[in-house]
Amino acid sequence: MKSVLLSQTTSYVVVASLAFLLTGEITGEELRSTTWSSFQNGGHLTVDGDALPTRWSAEENIAWKSEIPGYGQSTPIVTGGQIIVTSTDGPNKENYYLISYSLEKGEKLWQKEFANPSPVENTSYVSRAAPSPIADDTGYIAYYEGGLVVAVSHDGEVRWKRNLVESYGPVSARHGLSSSLEQNKDLVFVWVERSEEPYLAALNKATGETVWKVEGLGSTSWSTPRLVPVGDTTHLVCSASGKIAGFDPSNGDRLWQFDQIANNTTCTPIPLGEGRFLIGASEGRGEAAAQTDGSSNGVLEITKQDDGSFSADFAWQAAKAKSSFGSPIVADGTAWFINRGGVLFGVDQETGKQTTSSRLAAGGIWATPLQQGKRLYIFGSKGTTSIIDMSTSETIAENSLWTTEEDAEGESSSNEIIYSAVPVPPYLIIRTGDTLYAIQDKPAG
Repeated sequence: MKSVLLSQTTSYVVVASLAFLLTGEITGEELRSTTWSSFQNGGHLTVDGDALPTRWSAEENIAWKSEIPGYGQSTPIVTGGQIIVTSTDGPNKENYYLISYSLEKGEKLWQKEFANPSPVENTSYVSRAAPSPIADDTGYIAYYEGGLVVAVSHDGEVRWKRNLVESYGPVSARHGLSSSLEQNKDLVFVWVERSEEPYLAALNKATGETVWKVEGLGSTSWSTPRLVPVGDTTHLVCSASGKIAGFDPSNGDRLWQFDQIANNTTCTPIPLGEGRFLIGASEGRGEAAAQTDGSSNGVLEITKQDDGSFSADFAWQAAKAKSSFGSPIVADGTAWFINRGGVLFGVDQETGKQTTSSRLAAGGIWATPLQQGKRLYIFGSKGTTSIIDMSTSETIAENSLWTTEEDAEGESSSNEIIYSAVPVPPYLIIRTGDTLYAIQDKPAG
């Protein structure tokens, strides 16, 4: 697993999910130019030290709060003092937005608007600007589930635009698509696991032209492809209901397929190095419970055979741990899973032996958790964040971002959902469907 060490007053290690992998050390103001990124249903950020706030509420430690036009479920990316988000609006999601905000004050810096090539009724039952964008040294690339891919410069000027519907036909999928982008130095990988003729494609990052396009998995998925190192090679791993496959990122050749798994529709493979990745599964959205144990949650290992081919199988399977919409992560040598009821399971990363379990006030999650030292931040979808001491498994803080009340049936008075959180010390950026929150400890005194 590749890590990036950034040294400042406090060091930050970004694990497995940087949209743009950096090398070397960065100090002082250069840290503001670093790209910080995680993804809905995948990715994980680790922040060492005491750089992030541990206490906040609707009235306390909110540095700023900014409205996002329309609605979106993607994870923001932060680079060069800008926060980049995507969203959509209109009765049929006719409009797509790419917006930049100031990290320091939350002011809107620029906004781009694009037409959706595959309009569909705008409801909570379909994805709404769910794929997360990426960044590199040339700017940003955004993918929208309607089949549009757009590249812009750091100041928002459009560099190229690809309408995949014009090239490869309409996009239609149960509950929509939410696969975020993956990238290497030269290519951006777009997974369109639509209902008919699904495909996986690699586009040239400089021009947007298709480098290769291959058949998809033919199964429901809202997860994201991930590049997993395997010896001296790299595999592009895609997870869909009942199957996981690895592709050669240079040409799209399918290298292996694994089908001894169920309900793995929402969780993104999390690279662990040495050909291993963490995978999660749950009942999922609109799926029946095909398992009562955690056997589809665990670590898979890719192995090269004597004839040069590859295969994949479980290195270990969890006994009880299951996931929800948010992917499991590995932190401090433990794989952490949160199920739909908000139960946190800790499982030893190497052996698969369960070490702890507890029910959290945060409840179920959409956002991927993050780690700060021995603290694990778990962002409940309904607005409560539980902060766990991983050395004792005790809850050390519970923070509610907004005030809610429940009716007689236990339904919340708020429709807000936390979709993602990105640490950019001293800020913690939290994104809901239509709002950005910047959380920051108040200066002493």
